[in-house]
Amino acid sequence: PGRCAALLATVDGGETLVGHAGELHPRAVKALGVPERTCAMEIDLDLLERAGTGALQAPRISTYPVATQDVALVVARDMPASEVERALREGAGELLESLRLFDVFTGEQIGSGRKSLAYALRFRAPDRTLTVEEATAAREAAVALAAERTGAILRGA
Repeated sequence: PGRCAALLATVDGGETLVGHAGELHPRAVKALGVPERTCAMEIDLDLLERAGTGALQAPRISTYPVATQDVALVVARDMPASEVERALREGAGELLESLRLFDVFTGEQIGSGRKSLAYALRFRAPDRTLTVEEATAAREAAVALAAERTGAILRGA
């Protein structure tokens, strides 16, 4: 089991690996007597010191509200969530601001060999407030492409 992340920074004009962070293995947690889900990290401070020099460009903060819609899709248990996410992102189009997997469920209700993946989709237009119809159309396009590419079925449909 494991959860880990690569820490990247812009160093000398290019994206560079400056460290790693991750959750400790349960056996290590037990052996060390630390709380469950304890994390550790390693950072190359010499590289980090060189990171971020120069002008920083931050994204413009929108004055328009976000439209959030959740979707739960049932897929084969061995289907990687990343493939479903890729199809959702592509299908949703330019209005999709972010996509987050917030639940994975398996059980009798889903069926043998299947799982449910629940995602929160955040939509926003840069120049206007989205209508419910626009956000729903983007969500439906995302679900349609996920269904085509991964065999996903909208849960409850």
